[in-house]
Amino acid sequence: MQTSNDGAQEEIFSKVLRAGRRTYFFDVRETKASDYYLTITESKKFTNEDGTFYFKKHKIYLYKEDFNDFAEILNEMTDYIINERGEEVISERHQKDYKSDQEGENVSTATKSFSDLNFEDI
Repeated sequence: MQTSNDGAQEEIFSKVLRAGRRTYFFDVRETKASDYYLTITESKKFTNEDGTFYFKKHKIYLYKEDFNDFAEILNEMTDYIINERGEEVISERHQKDYKSDQEGENVSTATKSFSDLNFEDI
């Protein structure tokens, strides 16, 4: 298992999803027994009255023995939402957080402010 100098575990494989004011981190980590597991972290930016900001984090630990059941229920729930409310409703949720750039592509205003954000900063 890899560790940094301060003893914290390093990610084996990571992906980031920026969605409006929320950022989702998907990280594969290693147990002491050399097995892999997944952490999913939701980070949301909040602003204090004085203009400073802070992040609230929520983390899920998912072990491989639960992957199939988790994926099955997640797919069932997302299919239900899309069937009941349609995909366009889901995409409209974050539309106010997006604006067109000069090339006509959608760029999240939150993505610009998070571009230099490191997981360790959260």
